[in-house]
Amino acid sequence: MTAALPYWRLSGFYIFYFAVLGAVAPYLGLYFDHLGFSAERIGELVAIPMLMRCLAPNLWGWLGDATGQRLTIVRIGALCTLLSFSLIFYSKSYAWLVLVMALHAFFWHAVLPQFEVITLAHLREQASRYSQIRLWGSIGFILAVVGLGVLFERFGLDVYPIAMMAIMAGIVISSAWVPNAVPEQRPETAGQGGFIRQLCRPSVLAFFACVGLMQVSHGPYYTFFSIHLESLGYGRGTIGLLWALGVIAEILVFLIMAPLLTRFSLRQVLVASFVLAAIRWLLLGTLADHLAVLLLAQLMHAATFGSFHAAAIHFVQRSFGHRQQGQGQALYATLAGVGGALGALYSGYSWESLGPIWTFAIASLAALAAAVIIAIPKQENRA
Repeated sequence: MTAALPYWRLSGFYIFYFAVLGAVAPYLGLYFDHLGFSAERIGELVAIPMLMRCLAPNLWGWLGDATGQRLTIVRIGALCTLLSFSLIFYSKSYAWLVLVMALHAFFWHAVLPQFEVITLAHLREQASRYSQIRLWGSIGFILAVVGLGVLFERFGLDVYPIAMMAIMAGIVISSAWVPNAVPEQRPETAGQGGFIRQLCRPSVLAFFACVGLMQVSHGPYYTFFSIHLESLGYGRGTIGLLWALGVIAEILVFLIMAPLLTRFSLRQVLVASFVLAAIRWLLLGTLADHLAVLLLAQLMHAATFGSFHAAAIHFVQRSFGHRQQGQGQALYATLAGVGGALGALYSGYSWESLGPIWTFAIASLAALAAAVIIAIPKQENRA
């Protein structure tokens, strides 16, 4: 089974998919700022792709579970993402950018939840190796962040749409290279029920609420972190390296997640991730002008994304039957999208009125609330 695992084909897809995120997270807000939009409009534009995660993953997840054609959905979604984003060259008006952000995100968010199911289907009993494949997405993120930081310092942000198109083309090509796989047929547990029945267990509901809160807490980071650092005097190249440092820490966590999850429960890993996120946002809001503190805060990305995401993927896989895997992963993406959109919106409206300190303080409270919710033991409904 190990020899048959298409490790590099799966890893190659993650490289390009998360390279897009490496182009979006640090630089999309800067690009809109370069175009002259206010903080409120930037927050709204950044929130739109996240809001599409409320609709797209569930629609495509249901379609994937119903038809079993997950790889076809991935390939079509990748191609339509590229084509729809190309519309950005037509106009840079606010209304047109709203359309471009919504349209390309509708297809982009169709891709990852279905691909996660395909990856886990290839892994089967080697599910603990998921992090070893997913870490290549983090490497793609780093390559994009550092490479684009150098590119934008040399040529300016006007080349941003061209860079995005090039990376999206890589997703299309890599998706055509990946072989298909279907989830392993697992015996149904007595009283397990359908998707809604499995979802309504208290521990599962609490988990998804915490997913939303965690992404709310990331709103100021993904929307204004680069702008915040520029205002403190950091150059774009340095900003790119700081983003990359966070993802390097994330990669290191992915490398040790398999033994980590054998020693600690998913609940313990999630609680630690939420608590460290709360501390991280306070540091970024108050002491980002001190490079040593900033470096420490970026290293904490290992917990706020790395350990959290790996534990969350395992939680979803364990919580739903094989026939509901696509919908489970899609709901995870959806709740992350809802939280991310709310985080981007509130930070857009609070950034200038309340300032960075209070904006990040609100983020810290959201992460702390998630830690409290997930830490409380839940009594499951009896079958």
